Amino acid sequence: MTLAIDPRSSVPPFEQLRVQLLGQVSSGELAPGAKLPTVRRLADDLALAPNTVARCYRELERDQIIETRGRNGSFVSAHGDAAHREAQTAARDFTTRIRQLGIDEAEALAIVTAALRS
Repeated sequence: MTLAIDPRSSVPPFEQLRVQLLGQVSSGELAPGAKLPTVRRLADDLALAPNTVARCYRELERDQIIETRGRNGSFVSAHGDAAHREAQTAARDFTTRIRQLGIDEAEALAIVTAALRS
């Protein structure tokens, strides 16, 4: 697991870490059940405050990407990528609404693309 924080970035360190961990889970580099470093160890390794890493872990746990098992530590969730499941649900809901509004596929895609760029 390779992680790096750019202190010059305008993106907060906890978000840089969250995005990197999420990417490694999504790519399979971090497999379901993989144990993550402790908050203190990862904070030391990345020269971050422990609260920064703890915030990242809390957000990943909230999104069901990781799970904390008390004193046993934090692990990649075995339930799959909750963020992708939620995105698929949102896409289905969007599609249903777009059809109700009578908007064609090309226009719907243009709307989504514009929203993602903003």
